[in-house]
Amino acid sequence: MIGNLIIILVIISDSHLHTPMYFFLSNLSFIGICFTTTTISKMLVNIQTPSKVITYVDCIIQMYFFMIFVTLDDFLLAMMAYDWYVAICHPLHYSVIMSPSTLLSYQICVLLVLLSWVMSFLTSLLHTLMTLQLSFCPPVEIPHFFCELNQVVHLTCSDTFLNDMVMNFGSMLLVGGPLSGILYS
Repeated sequence: MIGNLIIILVIISDSHLHTPMYFFLSNLSFIGICFTTTTISKMLVNIQTPSKVITYVDCIIQMYFFMIFVTLDDFLLAMMAYDWYVAICHPLHYSVIMSPSTLLSYQICVLLVLLSWVMSFLTSLLHTLMTLQLSFCPPVEIPHFFCELNQVVHLTCSDTFLNDMVMNFGSMLLVGGPLSGILYS
């Protein structure tokens, strides 16, 4: 967390680093801080206390934020891979198009990050709302230190076919799409 915070502070403080690559890197560092805070905080509490219980509400909240940051991480890595691809394969065009003085390049980067946030929030909200519709049979125990969507869905007494279909379809689109972009670049 300290390393990510230092990266963000250095990028903000040095005007030479106000380029698309470092803009994406600072966002990735911020998401790294949020991502680790989502899961590690509960794990640290579990280490310090004899009770290893997480409430239903806490589990849903943790699952919601975990999915947001996983999806955001994937999208930002894809954007960074494409940015690096253009910088390496078309260096003369890249320096003209993505110069820090070009307002359009900054707006495009901000728009891409905002679009990633919106897609992540909506995807996480969909999965969370679908999970809230399921009924659970007591006792429910998750064999991990955080609530993973797939583990939680398969602990229900309800039919999980629709949840499984949405998870699989979402995985193909939201992970497969950026992953293919990363591999292509």
